[in-house]
Order: sequence, then C-alpha cells, then structure tokens
Amino acid sequence: MPRVRLDLAYDGTAFAGWARQPALRTVQGTVEDALGVVLRGDPPPRLTVAGRTDAGVHARGQVAHLDVDDAAWLALPGRSDREPGPALVARLAGLLPGDVVVHRVAPAPAGFDARFSALRRRYAYRIADDDAARDPLRRHHVLWHRRALDVEAMQAAVGPLVGHHDFSAFCKPREGATTIRTLEELAWERPADGPDAGLVVATVTADAFCHHMVRALVSASIAVGEGRRPVAWPGDVLARGERGGADGGGALVPARGLTLEEVGYPDDAELEARARRTRAVRVPLGPVPGGRVPGDRVPVDRTAPGGPPPE
Repeated sequence: MPRVRLDLAYDGTAFAGWARQPALRTVQGTVEDALGVVLRGDPPPRLTVAGRTDAGVHARGQVAHLDVDDAAWLALPGRSDREPGPALVARLAGLLPGDVVVHRVAPAPAGFDARFSALRRRYAYRIADDDAARDPLRRHHVLWHRRALDVEAMQAAVGPLVGHHDFSAFCKPREGATTIRTLEELAWERPADGPDAGLVVATVTADAFCHHMVRALVSASIAVGEGRRPVAWPGDVLARGERGGADGGGALVPARGLTLEEVGYPDDAELEARARRTRAVRVPLGPVPGGRVPGDRVPVDRTAPGGPPPE
C-alpha cells in the first residue's frame, strides 16, 4: 500500500480539535470521511497527523499521511490526465467544508511518518492589546487583550525556558507520557509591518509539545507583560515544576490565538532514522532509576494502545 503525504490547513473555530471523537465535529473525522467517499473505503481510511491540535486551534501548515490501496490510488485520475495526487486534491475540494483545505497530496518518500519523522513544530500566538490593532475579520484568530503588554519584559522572561527541559509545570499530564521537550525558540515581538503589524506575536518552536504547553507558556508570558509577575517568574516555575496553584504554570490562554504554522522534516534519507529516534521516551536530566544514564531514550512502541504521544 503506497503511503501519501497530505498538506492541509484549517480554521479550528468550529472544530472540537483534530482527533476524531464520537458525535463531535473534528478535523480528522471531517477529512477521513471525505477520503472514505473518494476512495470508497468503509470504514474510512485512517490519517496519522504531525501535531494533534486542541479545540479552537488553527493550522496553516499541518501534515498528515495516509496508506492507500494501490488500485484505489491509481484509479483516482479517472479519465483525466492528472496524476493521482492532484486528482485527490481536486476531488476533496468538492467534498470538504470551507474551513478545511487539503493543499497538496503526493507520494511520501521512503520511511516517511508524518508524526514521528518530524523534526519540529512551529506555532504562532497572536494578541491584540491595542484597540487600533483589533480587526473584526480576524477575531477568531487573534486574542483581544484589554491591557497593554510589555513585549521586552515578555521576551526577557522566556529566555530561561528555551532549551531541553522538563516542562511538567506547563503541561497537562498524560499517563505514560513524558513532559521533557526541547524548546528551540520562544520569541515575542510586535511587528511594525506586514499582516501582523501592531499585534503582539509569539513564535514557538520545539521538537514536540506536551498537551496545552504553548497556551500555558503564553499565559505565563502575559502575566509578566502585564506586570503581575516579575521577569524571573516563568523560569522559577519551570525549575519548581509546579503546574497548579497561584504560583504554578497551569493557567491557559484561549485557543483562538494559536496557529500551527509549519512542521519541519529532515532530508528524505534521514526520515526513517528520525522516526526511530522519536519513538523513544525521553528521561529526565538527573538521577534516573533503573541504571539508565540521564538523557537516555528508552525504546517504546508509541503506536500501541495507551502508548505515550509525542505532542
């Protein structure tokens, strides 16, 4: 069965997140059902996604993969002279609602896994803290904030968070899942021009994210930007590992300001090796039970029921 890569985007406002859920409208369910119609599959085919987004979170650069029956793939163009990938894009365009678009479908390179081969995910969070920057046409994609934010203080506050850390203070824990991540970038700016001019924008890039991690990091940054917390506070929370309570990092900003902008992958020759490495569980940098060396990765089948997810 050939594996194909799908590049897609969606407005998450009216979706209950990516993952299929009974009786709820989800991105995965919507796209899989459309694929089932086109490919005549019952049950519909199953998608593997690079990053599972929460309810209300948007995506401009989401990636998924699908294993397709060879005969169904070759039959997609019908009598047209198109290749199967563009033919599938065109047929999905006629079935999908306006808030989700599949931009590209193509055969995946050998060893490609949309989830495990990814090197990094890049998100953006957008805030309007000035009435002049509030665009009603973008109200579902930008957080409207009533108090002015000190962007320089926010940038200084998040510096200690960048790097390889246990982000348990900023994650909703999941049984069997690690909270250790490598945060490659967390940068705040107020662009002077372009589509985000006047907004306060965070760029957040990591190898993967824990559940609610980005929204918790943004919430902590806002507390500093408003002057409610000192610049050192987010770093102190990270060091203590305390999620709940007044001094923890568990508060979340609304989902609507968050967009998955891009998923990065290695060169084709490295895809399979990257997937194997990602399927290993990170262990804390410190005393580790069981005789393992701090920082070791312990192989685990994340595809098994109950296995820990990378996001």
